[in-house]
Amino acid sequence: MSRVELKNVTKRYGDAVAVRDLSLDIREGEFLTLLGPSGCGKTTTLRMIAGFVLPSSGVVWLGDDDVTHLPPNKRDIGMVFQDYALFPHMTIGENIAFGLTERKTAKEQISKRVKELLEMVQLASVEHRYPPELSGGQQQRIAVARAVAYSPRVLLMDEPLGALDLKLREAMQAEIRQIQQRLGTTTVYVTHDQTEAMHMSDRIVVMNDGRIEQMGSAEEIYDRPLTRFVAGFIGQINLLDAAVVGRDGAAAVVELAGRRVKMDVTEQALGPVTVGLRREHLELLSGQAVPTGYNSLPGQVAGRTFSGNLVHVEVALASGQNITVDVRPEIPVAAKGSSVTVVWSPQRGTILRQ
Repeated sequence: MSRVELKNVTKRYGDAVAVRDLSLDIREGEFLTLLGPSGCGKTTTLRMIAGFVLPSSGVVWLGDDDVTHLPPNKRDIGMVFQDYALFPHMTIGENIAFGLTERKTAKEQISKRVKELLEMVQLASVEHRYPPELSGGQQQRIAVARAVAYSPRVLLMDEPLGALDLKLREAMQAEIRQIQQRLGTTTVYVTHDQTEAMHMSDRIVVMNDGRIEQMGSAEEIYDRPLTRFVAGFIGQINLLDAAVVGRDGAAAVVELAGRRVKMDVTEQALGPVTVGLRREHLELLSGQAVPTGYNSLPGQVAGRTFSGNLVHVEVALASGQNITVDVRPEIPVAAKGSSVTVVWSPQRGTILRQ
Protein backbone atom coordinates (compact mmCIF):
# COMPACT_ATOMS: atom_id res chain seq x y z
CA MET A 1 0.00 0.00 0.00
CA SER A 2 1.18 3.53 -0.81
CA ARG A 3 -1.24 5.46 1.36
CA VAL A 4 0.40 8.10 3.58
CA GLU A 5 -0.93 9.18 6.96
CA LEU A 6 0.34 11.77 9.40
CA LYS A 7 -1.18 11.70 12.88
CA ASN A 8 -0.85 14.73 15.16
CA VAL A 9 2.59 15.57 13.78
CA THR A 10 4.47 18.52 15.29
CA LYS A 11 7.95 19.79 14.50
CA ARG A 12 9.75 22.24 16.78
CA TYR A 13 13.07 23.98 16.30
CA GLY A 14 13.82 25.30 19.78
CA ASP A 15 10.99 27.72 20.60
CA ALA A 16 9.85 27.93 16.96
CA VAL A 17 7.09 25.58 15.81
CA ALA A 18 7.30 24.78 12.09
CA VAL A 19 4.38 22.30 11.99
CA ARG A 20 1.59 22.24 14.59
CA ASP A 21 -0.36 19.07 15.44
CA LEU A 22 -0.97 18.23 11.78
CA SER A 23 -3.08 15.24 10.74
CA LEU A 24 -3.36 14.30 7.08
CA ASP A 25 -4.51 11.24 5.14
CA ILE A 26 -3.09 10.97 1.59
CA ARG A 27 -4.96 8.45 -0.54
CA GLU A 28 -3.29 5.74 -2.53
CA GLY A 29 -2.55 6.90 -6.08
CA GLU A 30 -3.57 10.52 -5.57
CA PHE A 31 -1.66 13.68 -6.46
CA LEU A 32 -1.80 15.87 -3.36
CA THR A 33 -0.23 19.33 -3.20
CA LEU A 34 0.93 21.16 -0.09
CA LEU A 35 0.40 24.84 -0.94
CA GLY A 36 1.27 27.95 1.02
CA PRO A 37 3.66 30.88 1.46
CA SER A 38 7.27 30.59 2.57
CA GLY A 39 7.56 29.49 6.17
CA CYS A 40 4.10 27.87 6.36
CA GLY A 41 5.50 24.39 7.10
CA LYS A 42 4.87 22.65 3.76
CA THR A 43 8.48 21.64 3.05
CA THR A 44 9.00 20.54 6.67
CA THR A 45 5.91 18.34 6.32
CA LEU A 46 7.25 16.82 3.10
CA ARG A 47 10.64 16.17 4.68
CA MET A 48 9.03 14.42 7.63
CA ILE A 49 7.30 12.08 5.17
CA ALA A 50 10.67 11.54 3.46
CA GLY A 51 12.55 10.95 6.70
CA PHE A 52 14.99 13.86 6.32
CA VAL A 53 13.33 15.54 9.33
CA LEU A 54 12.12 13.68 12.42
CA PRO A 55 8.90 14.95 14.03
CA SER A 56 9.06 16.24 17.59
CA SER A 57 5.83 14.34 18.21
CA GLY A 58 3.25 12.42 16.23
CA VAL A 59 3.41 9.45 13.84
CA VAL A 60 4.09 9.01 10.11
CA TRP A 61 2.62 5.96 8.35
CA LEU A 62 3.32 4.57 4.88
CA GLY A 63 0.62 2.02 4.24
CA ASP A 64 0.51 -0.21 7.33
CA ASP A 65 4.08 0.66 8.37
CA ASP A 66 5.02 3.14 11.09
CA VAL A 67 8.04 4.85 9.49
CA THR A 68 8.34 7.75 11.95
CA HIS A 69 11.92 6.89 12.90
CA LEU A 70 13.08 5.10 9.75
CA PRO A 71 15.85 6.75 7.68
CA PRO A 72 14.98 7.90 4.13
CA ASN A 73 16.67 4.93 2.45
CA LYS A 74 14.39 2.53 4.33
CA ARG A 75 11.10 4.21 3.38
CA ASP A 76 10.87 3.24 -0.31
CA ILE A 77 10.18 6.81 -1.45
CA GLY A 78 11.31 8.74 -4.52
CA MET A 79 12.38 12.38 -4.10
CA VAL A 80 12.62 15.18 -6.65
CA PHE A 81 14.36 18.35 -5.46
CA GLN A 82 14.10 21.92 -6.74
CA ASP A 83 17.73 21.90 -7.90
CA TYR A 84 17.33 18.48 -9.63
CA ALA A 85 20.32 17.04 -7.64
CA LEU A 86 21.59 15.04 -10.62
CA PHE A 87 25.14 13.69 -10.38
CA PRO A 88 27.17 15.78 -12.85
CA HIS A 89 29.92 13.15 -13.23
CA MET A 90 27.42 10.45 -14.27
CA THR A 91 25.72 10.06 -17.63
CA ILE A 92 21.97 10.47 -17.83
CA GLY A 93 21.58 6.70 -18.03
CA GLU A 94 23.73 6.24 -14.94
CA ASN A 95 21.74 8.89 -13.06
CA ILE A 96 18.45 7.14 -13.79
CA ALA A 97 19.94 3.76 -12.91
CA PHE A 98 21.46 4.93 -9.62
CA GLY A 99 18.71 3.67 -7.31
CA LEU A 100 18.48 0.37 -9.16
CA THR A 101 22.26 -0.10 -9.03
CA GLU A 102 22.27 0.57 -5.27
CA ARG A 103 19.61 -2.12 -4.90
CA LYS A 104 21.81 -4.55 -6.88
CA THR A 105 19.25 -5.00 -9.66
CA ALA A 106 20.39 -7.18 -12.57
CA LYS A 107 22.13 -5.24 -15.35
CA GLU A 108 19.68 -6.42 -18.01
CA GLN A 109 16.74 -5.15 -15.96
CA ILE A 110 18.49 -1.83 -15.33
CA SER A 111 19.16 -1.31 -19.02
CA LYS A 112 15.57 -2.12 -19.92
CA ARG A 113 14.16 0.17 -17.23
CA VAL A 114 16.40 3.10 -18.20
CA LYS A 115 15.28 2.84 -21.83
CA GLU A 116 11.61 2.66 -20.77
CA LEU A 117 11.92 5.76 -18.63
CA LEU A 118 13.84 7.76 -21.24
CA GLU A 119 11.07 7.02 -23.71
CA MET A 120 8.44 7.95 -21.13
CA VAL A 121 9.99 11.40 -20.58
CA GLN A 122 10.61 11.76 -24.33
CA LEU A 123 14.41 11.94 -24.04
CA ALA A 124 15.43 8.62 -25.58
CA SER A 125 18.51 10.07 -27.28
CA VAL A 126 20.29 11.53 -24.22
CA GLU A 127 21.29 8.38 -22.32
CA HIS A 128 25.04 8.89 -22.84
CA ARG A 129 25.09 12.64 -22.28
CA TYR A 130 25.83 14.42 -18.98
CA PRO A 131 23.48 16.68 -16.95
CA PRO A 132 25.28 19.98 -17.77
CA GLU A 133 24.65 19.26 -21.45
CA LEU A 134 20.86 19.34 -20.97
CA SER A 135 18.44 22.24 -20.54
CA GLY A 136 16.71 22.89 -17.23
CA GLY A 137 13.48 21.31 -18.42
CA GLN A 138 15.30 18.22 -19.68
CA GLN A 139 17.18 17.87 -16.38
CA GLN A 140 13.90 18.10 -14.49
CA ARG A 141 12.41 15.28 -16.55
CA ILE A 142 15.49 13.15 -15.86
CA ALA A 143 15.15 13.89 -12.13
CA VAL A 144 11.56 12.60 -12.25
CA ALA A 145 12.65 9.51 -14.20
CA ARG A 146 15.37 8.76 -11.65
CA ALA A 147 12.92 9.15 -8.75
CA VAL A 148 10.47 6.60 -10.19
CA ALA A 149 13.04 4.16 -11.63
CA TYR A 150 12.57 1.59 -8.85
CA SER A 151 8.78 2.13 -8.53
CA PRO A 152 8.70 3.87 -5.13
CA ARG A 153 5.65 3.58 -2.91
CA VAL A 154 5.44 7.38 -2.73
CA LEU A 155 6.89 10.15 -4.90
CA LEU A 156 7.78 13.40 -3.11
CA MET A 157 8.46 16.62 -5.04
CA ASP A 158 9.79 19.78 -3.38
CA GLU A 159 9.09 22.83 -5.61
CA PRO A 160 10.66 21.05 -8.60
CA LEU A 161 9.66 23.70 -11.15
CA GLY A 162 10.63 26.82 -9.20
CA ALA A 163 13.79 27.50 -11.22
CA LEU A 164 12.12 27.27 -14.65
CA ASP A 165 10.71 30.09 -16.75
CA LEU A 166 6.92 30.45 -17.09
CA LYS A 167 6.38 28.69 -20.43
CA LEU A 168 8.64 25.76 -19.53
CA ARG A 169 7.05 25.51 -16.09
CA GLU A 170 3.59 25.23 -17.65
CA ALA A 171 4.79 22.53 -20.05
CA MET A 172 6.45 20.59 -17.22
CA GLN A 173 3.29 20.75 -15.10
CA ALA A 174 1.43 18.82 -17.78
CA GLU A 175 4.28 16.33 -18.26
CA ILE A 176 4.68 15.57 -14.54
CA ARG A 177 0.94 15.09 -14.15
CA GLN A 178 0.81 12.74 -17.15
CA ILE A 179 3.74 10.69 -15.80
CA GLN A 180 2.08 10.43 -12.37
CA GLN A 181 -1.24 9.34 -13.86
CA ARG A 182 0.48 6.78 -16.09
CA LEU A 183 2.36 5.24 -13.16
CA GLY A 184 -0.42 5.64 -10.57
CA THR A 185 2.15 6.60 -7.93
CA THR A 186 0.98 8.35 -4.77
CA THR A 187 2.52 11.81 -5.09
CA VAL A 188 3.01 14.64 -2.58
CA TYR A 189 3.99 17.92 -4.24
CA VAL A 190 5.12 21.14 -2.56
CA THR A 191 4.68 24.56 -4.16
CA HIS A 192 3.89 28.18 -3.32
CA ASP A 193 2.40 28.68 -6.82
CA GLN A 194 -1.40 28.55 -6.64
CA THR A 195 -1.83 28.13 -10.41
CA GLU A 196 0.55 25.17 -10.42
CA ALA A 197 -1.36 23.56 -7.56
CA MET A 198 -4.73 24.06 -9.24
CA HIS A 199 -3.56 22.66 -12.59
CA MET A 200 -1.95 19.50 -11.24
CA SER A 201 -3.66 18.31 -8.07
CA ASP A 202 -6.39 15.87 -7.13
CA ARG A 203 -6.51 17.66 -3.77
CA ILE A 204 -4.83 20.76 -2.40
CA VAL A 205 -3.81 21.32 1.23
CA VAL A 206 -3.50 25.04 1.96
CA MET A 207 -1.11 25.60 4.86
CA ASN A 208 -0.49 28.64 7.04
CA ASP A 209 1.63 29.00 10.15
CA GLY A 210 2.26 25.27 10.39
CA ARG A 211 -1.42 24.32 10.19
CA ILE A 212 -3.88 23.18 7.56
CA GLU A 213 -6.21 26.07 6.71
CA GLN A 214 -8.30 24.12 4.18
CA MET A 215 -8.16 20.94 2.13
CA GLY A 216 -10.10 20.01 -1.00
CA SER A 217 -10.20 20.01 -4.79
CA ALA A 218 -9.10 23.08 -6.75
CA GLU A 219 -12.76 23.95 -7.36
CA GLU A 220 -13.66 23.67 -3.67
CA ILE A 221 -10.72 25.78 -2.53
CA TYR A 222 -11.36 28.45 -5.16
CA ASP A 223 -15.15 28.66 -5.06
CA ARG A 224 -15.73 27.94 -1.36
CA PRO A 225 -12.78 29.23 0.69
CA LEU A 226 -13.35 28.89 4.42
CA THR A 227 -11.05 31.61 5.74
CA ARG A 228 -9.83 35.04 4.75
CA PHE A 229 -6.32 33.65 4.35
CA VAL A 230 -7.37 30.94 1.87
CA ALA A 231 -9.53 33.36 -0.13
CA GLY A 232 -6.70 35.86 -0.40
CA PHE A 233 -4.06 33.27 -1.26
CA ILE A 234 -6.01 31.51 -4.02
CA GLY A 235 -6.85 33.63 -7.06
CA GLN A 236 -7.69 37.31 -7.21
CA ILE A 237 -10.43 38.41 -4.82
CA ASN A 238 -11.81 41.52 -3.16
CA LEU A 239 -11.88 41.17 0.63
CA LEU A 240 -14.20 43.75 2.19
CA ASP A 241 -15.04 44.43 5.82
CA ALA A 242 -18.76 43.98 6.46
CA ALA A 243 -21.32 42.86 9.02
CA VAL A 244 -24.20 40.39 8.94
CA VAL A 245 -27.26 42.25 10.25
CA GLY A 246 -30.07 39.77 9.59
CA ARG A 247 -31.66 37.28 7.22
CA ASP A 248 -34.19 37.49 4.42
CA GLY A 249 -35.43 33.97 3.77
CA ALA A 250 -32.44 31.87 2.66
CA ALA A 251 -30.19 34.92 2.22
CA ALA A 252 -28.05 36.77 4.73
CA VAL A 253 -28.51 40.54 4.89
CA VAL A 254 -25.08 42.16 4.97
CA GLU A 255 -24.08 45.76 5.70
CA LEU A 256 -21.36 46.41 3.10
CA ALA A 257 -19.81 49.75 2.11
CA GLY A 258 -22.79 51.67 3.44
CA ARG A 259 -25.37 49.54 1.62
CA ARG A 260 -27.43 46.50 2.52
CA VAL A 261 -26.88 43.55 0.19
CA LYS A 262 -28.09 39.95 0.15
CA MET A 263 -25.89 36.88 -0.08
CA ASP A 264 -27.03 33.29 -0.47
CA VAL A 265 -25.05 31.59 2.30
CA THR A 266 -25.81 28.98 4.93
CA GLU A 267 -26.49 29.93 8.53
CA GLN A 268 -24.28 32.85 9.52
CA ALA A 269 -24.08 34.47 12.95
CA LEU A 270 -24.71 38.19 13.24
CA GLY A 271 -21.71 40.47 13.54
CA PRO A 272 -18.49 41.47 11.75
CA VAL A 273 -17.40 39.34 8.77
CA THR A 274 -15.28 39.55 5.64
CA VAL A 275 -17.08 39.43 2.30
CA GLY A 276 -15.08 37.85 -0.55
CA LEU A 277 -16.00 38.81 -4.12
CA ARG A 278 -14.05 37.31 -7.02
CA ARG A 279 -13.13 39.95 -9.61
CA GLU A 280 -14.52 37.94 -12.52
CA HIS A 281 -17.91 37.56 -10.79
CA LEU A 282 -18.51 41.33 -10.79
CA GLU A 283 -19.92 43.55 -13.52
CA LEU A 284 -19.54 47.29 -14.14
CA LEU A 285 -22.53 49.41 -15.14
CA SER A 286 -22.29 52.95 -16.36
CA GLY A 287 -25.77 54.50 -16.44
CA GLN A 288 -27.64 51.21 -17.02
CA ALA A 289 -30.33 49.92 -14.69
CA VAL A 290 -29.27 47.34 -12.10
CA PRO A 291 -30.65 43.87 -13.05
CA THR A 292 -33.52 42.69 -10.85
CA GLY A 293 -32.32 40.85 -7.77
CA TYR A 294 -28.68 41.91 -8.13
CA ASN A 295 -26.61 43.62 -5.44
CA SER A 296 -25.10 47.00 -6.27
CA LEU A 297 -22.43 49.34 -4.92
CA PRO A 298 -21.95 52.82 -6.42
CA GLY A 299 -18.48 54.26 -6.88
CA GLN A 300 -16.03 56.03 -9.16
CA VAL A 301 -13.40 54.62 -11.51
CA ALA A 302 -10.07 55.12 -9.73
CA GLY A 303 -7.76 53.46 -12.25
CA ARG A 304 -7.28 50.63 -14.73
CA THR A 305 -4.51 48.17 -15.52
CA PHE A 306 -4.18 46.26 -18.79
CA SER A 307 -2.88 42.69 -18.49
CA GLY A 308 -3.50 41.27 -21.96
CA ASN A 309 -6.62 39.14 -21.69
CA LEU A 310 -8.18 41.30 -18.96
CA VAL A 311 -8.44 44.89 -17.80
CA HIS A 312 -8.39 45.33 -14.02
CA VAL A 313 -10.65 48.26 -13.16
CA GLU A 314 -10.30 49.74 -9.69
CA VAL A 315 -13.43 51.37 -8.28
CA ALA A 316 -13.42 53.66 -5.23
CA LEU A 317 -16.56 53.10 -3.16
CA ALA A 318 -18.26 55.82 -1.13
CA SER A 319 -17.25 53.99 2.07
CA GLY A 320 -13.56 54.53 1.31
CA GLN A 321 -12.96 50.89 0.39
CA ASN A 322 -11.78 49.99 -3.11
CA ILE A 323 -12.97 47.08 -5.23
CA THR A 324 -11.44 45.66 -8.43
CA VAL A 325 -13.48 44.35 -11.36
CA ASP A 326 -12.01 42.28 -14.21
CA VAL A 327 -13.45 43.03 -17.65
CA ARG A 328 -12.57 41.87 -21.16
CA PRO A 329 -10.42 44.34 -23.15
CA GLU A 330 -13.11 44.75 -25.83
CA ILE A 331 -15.67 46.01 -23.28
CA PRO A 332 -15.65 49.84 -22.99
CA VAL A 333 -14.76 51.17 -19.54
CA ALA A 334 -15.72 54.64 -18.30
CA ALA A 335 -12.91 57.16 -17.86
CA LYS A 336 -11.14 57.72 -14.56
CA GLY A 337 -13.35 59.70 -12.18
CA SER A 338 -16.59 58.57 -13.86
CA SER A 339 -19.48 57.28 -11.78
CA VAL A 340 -20.13 53.55 -12.11
CA THR A 341 -22.01 50.80 -10.31
CA VAL A 342 -20.52 47.45 -9.32
CA VAL A 343 -23.13 44.68 -9.45
CA TRP A 344 -23.19 40.95 -8.69
CA SER A 345 -25.63 38.12 -8.12
CA PRO A 346 -26.43 37.08 -4.53
CA GLN A 347 -25.32 33.57 -5.55
CA ARG A 348 -21.79 34.89 -6.05
CA GLY A 349 -19.41 35.77 -3.27
CA THR A 350 -18.78 34.27 0.11
CA ILE A 351 -18.78 35.25 3.77
CA LEU A 352 -15.52 34.39 5.48
CA ARG A 353 -14.30 33.95 9.01
CA GLN A 354 -12.17 36.87 10.15
